[in-house]
Amino acid sequence: MKEENVILVNETDEPIGLMPKMEAHEKAVLHRAFSVFIMNDKGETMLQQRASEKYHSPLLWTNTCCSHQREGEDNITAGKRRLQEEMGFTAELRELFSFIYKAPFDNGLTEHELDHVMMGVYNGVPDINPSEVADWKWMALEDIKADISNNPDQYTAWFKIIFEKFYEHLTLKSDSK
Repeated sequence: MKEENVILVNETDEPIGLMPKMEAHEKAVLHRAFSVFIMNDKGETMLQQRASEKYHSPLLWTNTCCSHQREGEDNITAGKRRLQEEMGFTAELRELFSFIYKAPFDNGLTEHELDHVMMGVYNGVPDINPSEVADWKWMALEDIKADISNNPDQYTAWFKIIFEKFYEHLTLKSDSK
């Protein structure tokens, strides 16, 4: 299987080139990415536990899915594609915000991403891809926040960063109603 390229971007999300995914993570080069949060009608968020064979962060809990856009692919299309590939369903998505973060890993790789955070609603049971996902669960936002505080080593580095921004976004939005 051919390694996928990531889209290298500047700080204003303008594409400046392509690079193989592993090379971008080895060199900590800024590239475009996305993170999908799926919520149900009860206000719970679907989390996934990464598969044991993932090259970094195996068996850690994270948001519903995340990945990298392909060349010529818009953010929503990319999010729906990866949601289907990892979780076995699709949902209507909307982009909430984007931001840049950098998260180094113990294995020498670094995520340096301009991340587009998206949200959708789904109330069913996913049909997880076992090569990507070990398990899944629904959790209330407050429970996620508390569990990250109590058990930070059970969550991916990027999820801890992204969840805080996602939580703030949803909290500010509900406060302004």
